[in-house]
Amino acid sequence: MAKNDDGSVGVVAALVRSAFLVNAVYAESAREYDLTPQQGQLLCVLMAQPYGMGELGATLGLAKSSLTGLVDRTERNGLVERRADPQDTRAVRVALTLRGGRIAEEFYTGTCRRIEELTGGLAAAERDGLAALLGRVVLDNKVPAVFMEPGGGAAGDRER
Repeated sequence: MAKNDDGSVGVVAALVRSAFLVNAVYAESAREYDLTPQQGQLLCVLMAQPYGMGELGATLGLAKSSLTGLVDRTERNGLVERRADPQDTRAVRVALTLRGGRIAEEFYTGTCRRIEELTGGLAAAERDGLAALLGRVVLDNKVPAVFMEPGGGAAGDRER
């Protein structure tokens, strides 16, 4: 069922299998930094700016209890810290520590390199076409910008 008669993979199987492939690369990168994939995601999201817990939970798609546990574990490792929210004294914002910022940058750079290598067999025009099509799927489905564009600095077209 995964292949068409001509040996090609259909869009559903291709997207699902691509997600598995990218997740495997992400997990491999995370292991190198003694992180879980979820901690790697958290660090990459926080590279753009500190987040409030509610906003962070929505961005990462995590329930409050799961997010609290993730932030607690990452804070114990000295990678993030909770800071008072200047706009709401009852709330906190989660931010990278100096160590967390360094690790996030290294993790991000290595992960980007590995993911870029996945398309090594494609011509530049094919990579551009793939990026354009996947970008449309992402934007049409309002996927939060949980990973910055390499070389782009900020989170780019982050949805709020």
